[in-house]
Amino acid sequence: MTTASRIQQEIKQTRPFRSTAQEAGIALLRTTDLVRRRMSAVLEAEDVTVQQYNVLRILRGAGTEGLPTLEIAERMIEQAPGITRLLDRLEAKGLVSRERCPTDRRQVTCRIAKPGLTLLAALDPIVDALDDSMLGNLTRTELKQLIHLLDRIRAAHA
Repeated sequence: MTTASRIQQEIKQTRPFRSTAQEAGIALLRTTDLVRRRMSAVLEAEDVTVQQYNVLRILRGAGTEGLPTLEIAERMIEQAPGITRLLDRLEAKGLVSRERCPTDRRQVTCRIAKPGLTLLAALDPIVDALDDSMLGNLTRTELKQLIHLLDRIRAAHA
């Protein structure tokens, strides 16, 4: 009799998985959920969602030129169907600004505002510590291997 895997124990599954691929997929989803919940808890203390934080980081990286709305959506870690509503909320909080292109009224350029930069500066060490605590039990070599494996999964479905 084989012993149940860690993921089987966590989800209290008594029967074996149909395949190793299914087990790996469920373990990946469970791990993603854990990381996301921990990140959400940290960000909620600053009244920011994970997606809002992602947009702020994207805009900080874009610099003073900013980015068009659709390009922000393309760069998001998680697909966000409501990018306009997401930006509406960030603008209402004073964390971003938006400006319509004078030559193409359909295009809107978004920029991070000074309060958004201040918020990210305050969150950077907290998020860095969270990253370290979540993945600190892996060696640098293991982390690089994990990144490589995740890259391969995404590339196969791009």
